[in-house]
Amino acid sequence: MRYTFKPDDCMVISIPLGSVRNMREGQLMPEKFTCIFKDTYKVFLKGRPKELGAAQLSIGAFVICIGFLIAFDYSLSHLVYTLPSALFIASGILTFAAGKSPFMPVVKLSFVFNIISLFWSIAAIVLCSLLNDRGNTFNSSTDDISKTRMFVGLKVVIGVLCGLELILALVLIYWESKAICRSHFNTLPMITIKQDV
Repeated sequence: MRYTFKPDDCMVISIPLGSVRNMREGQLMPEKFTCIFKDTYKVFLKGRPKELGAAQLSIGAFVICIGFLIAFDYSLSHLVYTLPSALFIASGILTFAAGKSPFMPVVKLSFVFNIISLFWSIAAIVLCSLLNDRGNTFNSSTDDISKTRMFVGLKVVIGVLCGLELILALVLIYWESKAICRSHFNTLPMITIKQDV
């Protein structure tokens, strides 16, 4: 037979019973007992959301700054994959705010933004590698070669930063899912009764 309810160790209640020999009338059950509750928000805080949110915000600002450098020197088409990185900034602010206060709607909104940031970082890496400089045709002069190297170097930096954002978003999704995706149904507290001898 299958159990309808099962304990999930989210709440553990320990009730120490007095000794039957030393018991007076009405003294078997204690007035105080311990209850340990595993708070899912505290589990989320183990993932250090404030530090990771600040890192997301920094990566977003850095990618946008490098995107403007590339756009002004080479072609405005490169803003396509750098300007939407403002999503990293919004995600970082929400993650920092979620780590600052236990307000669950902020944690849920941060979770959604981190999922979107994960997909955007993948898309930005792909777009960064596909878009080339079409504004200038480089000849074999030393100035043009150094300009090409600078262009490739900046694109590599953007790719690495988007890869870091991808890793940060994955880590934050993992820890935020521990706070948000929890089972509400068919769970009971684990009750332990201990009797003194």
